[in-house]
Amino acid sequence: MFPYESFTVRGFSVPSGVRNQPIGNLETLQGARIRAENARISIPGADYWVGIEGGVEEDNGELAAFAWIVIVSKSHCGKGRTGTFFLPEAVARLVRQGKELGEADDIVFSQTNSKQQNGAIGLLTGDVLNRTSLYEHAVVLALVPFRNPNLYLAEK
Repeated sequence: MFPYESFTVRGFSVPSGVRNQPIGNLETLQGARIRAENARISIPGADYWVGIEGGVEEDNGELAAFAWIVIVSKSHCGKGRTGTFFLPEAVARLVRQGKELGEADDIVFSQTNSKQQNGAIGLLTGDVLNRTSLYEHAVVLALVPFRNPNLYLAEK
């Protein structure tokens, strides 16, 4: 998005203010917004703050998975959502019983901490896609207002 710029990126954990496994589009987006704001509070001198939150949502008896990315600066806010994919019933059943998606994946796929590695999408696609590649498009979409600042009103 910014080929002539260089960035230093620091990743760290901040609370989302939502359930460990957000349910629904709105709660997931809220979690990403809160994470971005908590990042701003934690590192006030940064130029940009990013919040990432993965969620699930019922869709006609199937459980869909996706994530929201929220990027904020002092003058703009951008939001992007990943593609959506449907979980196998064995995973969905565990999530409906209260497990976080990563924990359900670890149980079904006999993995450890898969949510910090390739994620559900990596497990389901044999790493054709993984968490990083799934999130890349959403990050680009969230950066649209920063690439076109005069077309977007300042949001906070």
